[in-house]
Amino acid sequence: MKANVGGFDRTVRIVVGALLTLLAATGVVGAWGWLGLVVLATGVFRFCGAYTLFGFSTCPLEDKTARG
Repeated sequence: MKANVGGFDRTVRIVVGALLTLLAATGVVGAWGWLGLVVLATGVFRFCGAYTLFGFSTCPLEDKTARG
């Protein structure tokens, strides 16, 4: 899997995903809040399947950490 979720996008996904999961766990929102786990995972792993499907990426043009 090649990283396709970059800096700001990653931060937003982690924060929103954690918040949704917390709200679902405490019963503030309904079962749909558990989708926050998916959002959280895409931020943590820096990979979004939907981005791949549509050929989109928020990573810089050349990811220096991906070099071998």
